[in-house]
Amino acid sequence: MLSNHPFIAVLVAVVFLLGLILWLRLQAFVALLVGALFFAVIVGMPMGEITDTVVSGMGSSLGLVSILIGLGAIFGILLEHSGGAQILAKRMIATFGEKNASWALVVAGFLISIPVFLDVALVILAPLLLALARTQKKPMLAFGLPLLAGMAVTHAFVPPTPGPIIVAQNIGAELGWVILFGAIVGLPAAALAGPIWAKWIVPRMNLAIPEPRTEEEKDEEGNPVSFGLVLALIGIPIALIVSSAVTDTVLGKVDRAAWHETLAFVGHPIVALLIVTLLSMYLLGTRRGVDREELMHLATKALGPAGIIILVTGAGGVFKQVLVDSGAGEALAREMAGTAIGPITLAWLLATVVRVTQGSATVSMIAASALMAPLLEPMKLGQADLALVVVAIAAGATTLSHVNDSGFWLISRYLRITEKETLRSWSVATVIISLVGWLGALVLSLVV
Repeated sequence: MLSNHPFIAVLVAVVFLLGLILWLRLQAFVALLVGALFFAVIVGMPMGEITDTVVSGMGSSLGLVSILIGLGAIFGILLEHSGGAQILAKRMIATFGEKNASWALVVAGFLISIPVFLDVALVILAPLLLALARTQKKPMLAFGLPLLAGMAVTHAFVPPTPGPIIVAQNIGAELGWVILFGAIVGLPAAALAGPIWAKWIVPRMNLAIPEPRTEEEKDEEGNPVSFGLVLALIGIPIALIVSSAVTDTVLGKVDRAAWHETLAFVGHPIVALLIVTLLSMYLLGTRRGVDREELMHLATKALGPAGIIILVTGAGGVFKQVLVDSGAGEALAREMAGTAIGPITLAWLLATVVRVTQGSATVSMIAASALMAPLLEPMKLGQADLALVVVAIAAGATTLSHVNDSGFWLISRYLRITEKETLRSWSVATVIISLVGWLGALVLSLVV
């Protein structure tokens, strides 16, 4: 047994977990459960307590997260179905001008990926990238990298996307702080990894320019959704959550006035996302002629992929609970207190190792936050510091997208580049995002 050697036990359990995912090809949900049980056994937890820990870990980790992921998935599919994502990207390009299209696309990607998953958004916007490449006689990668950088940063750094919500829930960070710091750190990371990196690397890759189209492409629907509506729907939950968090910080949570109590209620992530989901069902659905049956079908379709994320999140919660109930987490925290590695760097390193070895950003965020949660409890960090740990985990979970990441292959296909070209461009961009995110979190930790 390794009960007296918590660091070695965690290391063995992580290697075992990665082996289940990479070599045995177990689905992440099953692998995390098996890994948690394996860890419980090697640290000497009583057999009669292990299953109770599994149940409590699964339940405690899903209360908030499962609701937010479900609501976010429905909102995202409604935005996709209405054509709102395309409208947002086109308006950004029109505002910035085609010569500054790469900067327009990084902003568009940042906004679009709040309600829409990265892979879905890429599929939706691929025709727009192709049209820009043809018009400006440049490779698709020149426009794809900025768009992807914006989307990747939001996907990992900014709630209400699933990854940062899960991490914040696991370590007890308030979403308002996570949104604030995620945006502060994420926007420079997206700029460096997107337009700036694309401007340097694309001319050095000798990529083909898409052939001119052979026939006129038709415009999209005759009843387009308005840009202002799309922007408002995306902004409503973020504004409510951030306003509530800032107001609580300034005025405190005790003896709140009626208006403050109301703001705290509507600014709770569940209520804020429920409001925008209901609004989108009417404004992007019913008002545009989508009948009730079609709305039901869209919502059900959205909840399929969301269910997988929820189960993996719950399994990650089990892993975390085993660390807590076995006492290994507290022992590991004592060991870490004697090292020179701070929580931000440790969180980044853990997420980076899991991300590079198994490929999934979401799984690496879940695993890293599950390992970090019991280590952070004795430190009694404030909300600002906890939010920076979330940012560090998000940065690490973005590191080095390569051949074990499904998104790597999707990007290679849609941007019409080889695997080697994808490694030289997109993979390096994710390393840039990771390093800027980690360094940004460290710098902010010195001033907050």
